[in-house]
Amino acid sequence: MANDSASRIALNGLWKNNPALVQLLGLCPLLGVSNSVVNALGLGIATMMVVMGSNIVVSLIRHQVTDAIRLPVFVMVIASLTTCIELLMQAYTYELYRILGIFIPLIVTNCIILGRADAYASKNPVLPAAFDGLMMGTGFAAVLVLLGAMRELIGQGTLFSGMDLLFGPMAENWALVVFPNYKQFLFAILPPGAFVFMGLLIAFKNVIDKKLEDARKAKEPQKETGSRRVRVTGNIS
Repeated sequence: MANDSASRIALNGLWKNNPALVQLLGLCPLLGVSNSVVNALGLGIATMMVVMGSNIVVSLIRHQVTDAIRLPVFVMVIASLTTCIELLMQAYTYELYRILGIFIPLIVTNCIILGRADAYASKNPVLPAAFDGLMMGTGFAAVLVLLGAMRELIGQGTLFSGMDLLFGPMAENWALVVFPNYKQFLFAILPPGAFVFMGLLIAFKNVIDKKLEDARKAKEPQKETGSRRVRVTGNIS
């Protein structure tokens, strides 16, 4: 995988074609469980592992699967990997698994995963497909965590509370009380608040893209308009 191709895949997944901010895919789990950092990070890691694993498997079997049955096969692959992640969470992070609830099995229906398997992994070798899955999953997880941090901070006045659900006893003291004696702002915790914060993130990205585009245009050489030739009429004595 050439360096330019790797950088292009990374830029697409993390920013230019981010599945959450640009493609607006997977919004149901994104808005449903992003009320805290630990919930967002747990679902983000699970989704990232499934999208990367499905890209690898689909790339490996792409020459053996015909077009007529490719979508059912891809769904079977994604469902199998999601079941593996579900069993792992039950074994090692059971309390977090119970909090995330139905959104873990619903990873199967996430449009990001099936979309990358069909649009990229089924047409490319294993290494680029795995890297594409990693970057797309990381981009989705990053937006989830950022949204979770915003909602937890404004909704509860804390950050990183309950991280021991994901990382065990060593994370029991990771919680930060940013606003002591803070009264909860319920709107930020509920799904309607998630829509507002998601809109702010999309607007923030669009503002940055506009500034970058303006800066790029400013650096381009100005094209000369019109002609420098002077038209002379009449007789010159």
